[in-house]
Order: sequence, then C-alpha cells, then structure tokens
Amino acid sequence: MNENLILIADDDADVRDLLSVSLEAAGYRALGAKDGHTAARILTVAKPIGMITDVRMPAMNGMELCQLARGNPEIREMAILMVSGNAHAYDVDAGLISGADGYLAKPLAPKALVTELRELISRRHPGR
Repeated sequence: MNENLILIADDDADVRDLLSVSLEAAGYRALGAKDGHTAARILTVAKPIGMITDVRMPAMNGMELCQLARGNPEIREMAILMVSGNAHAYDVDAGLISGADGYLAKPLAPKALVTELRELISRRHPGR
C-alpha cells in the first residue's frame, strides 16, 4: 500500500479538485480518475491506502470498482469511501455490500469526508 495516497474516482472534475485540495491540506496525496476504468488501472499500479469513489461514473460504476478492488489481493485492504447523490437506505446498503467501508451523501462537506476517511483508514490499518 502506498501510504498517504488516496485515489478519487469521480466523473465531476470540480468534485475531484475540491476533494484533492481538502485531502492535501490534511496531509494526503491525491490522484484523480474521471471514470471507473481509469480508476481501476491506477489502483493496480499506485496501490493507494484509500479510495473515494462516486457511485455513478461512465465505463465502470463505483460498485463495480469496489468489487474489483476487493477481489484483488494487492489492494483489497485499502479503505473505500463511496459517495453519491443517492442516499436512500437501499443505496447505502448496496454500496456497503459491494465492498465500501463507508458511504456519504452528496453534497459533501470536505472536512467531514476527510474525518470519515481517516477513521476508515485507521480501522483497516491500525496505527496509521
């Protein structure tokens, strides 16, 4: 795992930029991906400690991306935070069943997102 590296998979460039700035201010390094296929390629090479993924993306959605990550022994232990404009209970359940550790609804509060991500990382990697 690449410590302090977080992958942001979201098709909205403004969201990627906002989250990158927030993560970097909190001491993380951030990489962005505009769709699920790009994110999947980055994951296998960069091996980040965490990923923030939108549910709805072109090419591969966030749930498929989570399943892919959890199926790869080299990255399955990374913390995954799913974000979406859909916050119904069944959407949250589907995200968690797909392998996400947490689920936040958009619009995002960057400080809350960073706090949640830190907590998820510390649960998956005690001492970090």
